[in-house]
Amino acid sequence: MTSRNPRDSRLRLVRSRPLASAPRAVTQRSSRRPAPRPPEGTPPPAELARMARTGLAAAARVARWADASLGPGSDGATPDGKGTLADATAERAADELGLTPAQVRADWDTARLAGLVEVHGDIARPGWRLRAWNRDDSAVLRGWVALFDAWSLAHPEPADREASAVAEVVSAMPQVLSFLQLSAGPVPMEQLLDLLEQRVTELRTERCEIPYGPRPEPVPEAAEIADAPLEPLLDWALHALASVGALTCADGQATLTPLGSWAVWVKLEQICVAAQSPAGNIEQPASDMLRGCAQLRPNAARAEYRAWLAARPVVSAVTELLEAARGEDALTRGLAFEALRVVGAPAEPDVRAVADESWLRPYALLWLAEHDGHDPEDAHEVLTREESTWLWVDTAAAVADHGEAPLLVRHLESAVQPTVPALLDEVRAVGHPRTVQVLVALAAAHPDPALAKAVRRAAFQVHTGGS
Repeated sequence: MTSRNPRDSRLRLVRSRPLASAPRAVTQRSSRRPAPRPPEGTPPPAELARMARTGLAAAARVARWADASLGPGSDGATPDGKGTLADATAERAADELGLTPAQVRADWDTARLAGLVEVHGDIARPGWRLRAWNRDDSAVLRGWVALFDAWSLAHPEPADREASAVAEVVSAMPQVLSFLQLSAGPVPMEQLLDLLEQRVTELRTERCEIPYGPRPEPVPEAAEIADAPLEPLLDWALHALASVGALTCADGQATLTPLGSWAVWVKLEQICVAAQSPAGNIEQPASDMLRGCAQLRPNAARAEYRAWLAARPVVSAVTELLEAARGEDALTRGLAFEALRVVGAPAEPDVRAVADESWLRPYALLWLAEHDGHDPEDAHEVLTREESTWLWVDTAAAVADHGEAPLLVRHLESAVQPTVPALLDEVRAVGHPRTVQVLVALAAAHPDPALAKAVRRAAFQVHTGGS
């Protein structure tokens, strides 16, 4: 038996480096433009943060009460120990805070939208913004912008309106808000309604498709939606925005508050930054954007992720990235979680929610470990042996599909198993759907004939279901 026998081959345990630690390209230069200044008359950040704290004081109060009274192990915890806001809890909070249960629930919902409270399933816990509320103005302003982004959830939509019509108005409101911001003063409702109707008509025109063959008869419901007046929905949208403190409505006019004007300016600036997308992927869906970033160096890819994210609401961007991660392309899956690292804390609830999906679990656990403060070099320690092996196969599939043979051979060094036979045994047991293809590609790429033969044998056994 020689040292070339695969049964005696040792794997060097080389910890894989996270993309964040990859060396910066020598030719990469920072081309950031000077930091833009907000419009004249915008209050300084400290004053804006004071306004945000005042507007969210009730929500912060309920969040602090929940933190003190509902934490696991506290005397006031609910019977399940999870700090859920049950009916009895809302009534108790109302008694202790001098509010009504309805007010408590409204403030609780606001606290959730602003990130002061984070709810994962049945478990509620204080958000990081609550911890930094009194000392970090930027955390306060981010919380208020998160609430501003969720304005359509902060006020019940009209029950007698079609969901598609409501969605059209929500999609059209950014243009209405931009007009209010540029006007820098009160704007009559009639003018806003006219602008809303124009924008909704544009959205419907953009969706219009010319079918081949005979045209079907118009659907009565669709015709009713198209003919329905938009004035009630504009009224709903303006009152929802007023409820989060973005504008005021009086005397048939709407006016942005200083916070609202600043937030709209921030969004417009984000769009301007996104328009400078280095690789031109801003308008692409998540899967295409990620594939377009596959050949970029880490810093350039992160710049592309930031540009793509800036052009979208955070919630929809995270949903789209996770949907792309569920696809068959393992490279896209890994890049999706790199993009989610750029999103940061706002993505945590959604990432935690997919941690039970077998295809996404190892990626989600690593993301959560790094988010909770683990060193990226040591985050892999949160994975079980089986999860690490599954991730090894998935990464190998990405390399086999998009990389070069030497890179696949080097990928052997990142396995947690100390020997090739142990690796092959555990790879067969983990049941990854790409196992056969990965082993065949590895056997074809490896220069050691004996090891390649053992890998091919393992691939055949997986393929035939043998042992």
